[in-house]
Amino acid sequence: MTAVTDHDTDHTGGPEGGAWDDGLIARRAAGQPGDLLEAPHAPAGPGTSDDTHLKQRLDALRELVGLSRTRLDGATLAEAGRVLDEAATRRRLSARHTVVAVAGATGSGKSTLFNALAGVPLSETGLRRPTTSAPIACSWTDGAAGLLDRLGIPGRSRRRPLQGQIGDAPLEGLVLVDLPDHDSAAPAHREQVDRVLALVDAVIWVVDPEKYADAMLHQRYLRPMAGHAEVMFVVLNQVDRLPGDAAEQVLDDLRRLLDEDGIALGEHGEPGATVLPLSALTGEGVGELRDALDQFVTERQAAARRIGADVDAAAIRLRPVYAAGRQVGLSEAAREEFADRLADAVGAAAAGQAAERAWARGANKACGTPWLRLWRWYEAQRAATASTPATVPPADEEATARQRVEHAVRAVGDAAATGLPDAWAQAVREAAVRGAEGLPQALDELAVTAGAPDAGSRSAGSTGSRAGAGIGAGVGAGLGGRPPRPGWWPVAVLAQASMTILQILGGLWLLGQILGVLSPNLGVPVLMMLAGIVGGPCVEWACRFAAKGPARRYGQEAERRLRDAAAACGRARVLDPVAAELLRYREVREQYARVVGFSTTGR
Repeated sequence: MTAVTDHDTDHTGGPEGGAWDDGLIARRAAGQPGDLLEAPHAPAGPGTSDDTHLKQRLDALRELVGLSRTRLDGATLAEAGRVLDEAATRRRLSARHTVVAVAGATGSGKSTLFNALAGVPLSETGLRRPTTSAPIACSWTDGAAGLLDRLGIPGRSRRRPLQGQIGDAPLEGLVLVDLPDHDSAAPAHREQVDRVLALVDAVIWVVDPEKYADAMLHQRYLRPMAGHAEVMFVVLNQVDRLPGDAAEQVLDDLRRLLDEDGIALGEHGEPGATVLPLSALTGEGVGELRDALDQFVTERQAAARRIGADVDAAAIRLRPVYAAGRQVGLSEAAREEFADRLADAVGAAAAGQAAERAWARGANKACGTPWLRLWRWYEAQRAATASTPATVPPADEEATARQRVEHAVRAVGDAAATGLPDAWAQAVREAAVRGAEGLPQALDELAVTAGAPDAGSRSAGSTGSRAGAGIGAGVGAGLGGRPPRPGWWPVAVLAQASMTILQILGGLWLLGQILGVLSPNLGVPVLMMLAGIVGGPCVEWACRFAAKGPARRYGQEAERRLRDAAAACGRARVLDPVAAELLRYREVREQYARVVGFSTTGR
């Protein structure tokens, strides 16, 4: 057989090592182009598009792991990391060789089949059990040393088949590995089987009429490997021992069990496992198996199919931590409810009512009669002298306000986390809690800076934090200072002043008559005083009635500004971090969709 050069067999898939945990993010940051798993020297052929699709899936899995490392524990990502490591290693090795393991239970005749395929007794057979104690490899083509080193098969266990058999399929590129019994009493043998099965490109499961339904085989190996059906052969050996049509009946029952295991059967040209009856001892059916193996090896797609199946298996294991049960995100209703809760905690409604009363008091003060204003000033001074010093809000009211904020944060965090997988839901809630640190003090600063007299008892926390000073100052500019005045206000002030002047003039006129300075004439000064005394309260009443609308609008504007400021504070501290976490989840979900082979566009 002609030896194959390394140039024909070895394809480098990327930089040496190519650790899976670098992620595409790290490579983008470092400005490294390309894909660590790509095989740039792979020849173009029928499988190029499939190889490109596989490369894209591996890229997506790599980035998925990179994006998830800070959100998921290492044990959850371990299997995906192992798949990436093994995929990178396998794609760096020979693409012309296909490694096929022959596995079976004790006495199934797998070593006899191994020898029949090789055409020479390479693997020991006999009645002693277990007969095969270590893997033995047979390579039909040179250049498979790297693959056998990966399997840990030493040089003394590597064989070559008998060449030049007439009528036999050439099997060029095949590397056949005879494994120990998977049900061996020696634990070391079972460990070798499990280790090699995780690394080979395909496997031939050899079953016999007595153990084909063995629960250990189906539960431990066939059922977990159901997704690897395209790289699996299941052969019913020792059919020469079955009389009549018993072989067909056993074969049908074997197909039924494989179907129950979820293994697709490659019948009628469909992709899936190949099921064949044969007798390794008599040679019956061995030729059909050799032909199927030759076609399988010639396609050179076994390695890619095995890696693709491993990616599928890893994606299935990761599905609970990435796939959401519903459309996720923070609804507009949840955002509005959060803003309403913060506005309630900061006392926006009370601030609006206080601003409305303040504007009305200003109108009454400007348009009221001076005598009533003087009386009110006197009462206010006497009340201020008799009143006790202002007290801070009771502790239970502060605690209640803080509880309102904490409840609002928990509610919006739960709403944003609804439908998310557990790990990402927890990350969203933690982002909301972290963002809420200092939020009560910031909201309290808003209420205090706004200068709302009735909002102090409804503040979200103790005063003193300057976290919300910038936002609070903007609200205070709208509420504090001189309130806006309507156009009729100067006219009302002038009218009230006129009424006061009439009273003063009428009084002076009467005083002059009493002192004899002026001629007696009681009618005019009395009418002037009556007009001023009656007209002043009328002007005040009219102004008070006219001031209701502007005062209400001013209070509503004050409430709106304080509400918007509280909502902006909550958005910056809580909603934005939550939205960032949801965006990160959407990114990993898109990568997961690429891993499983479809797009989430429009979902």
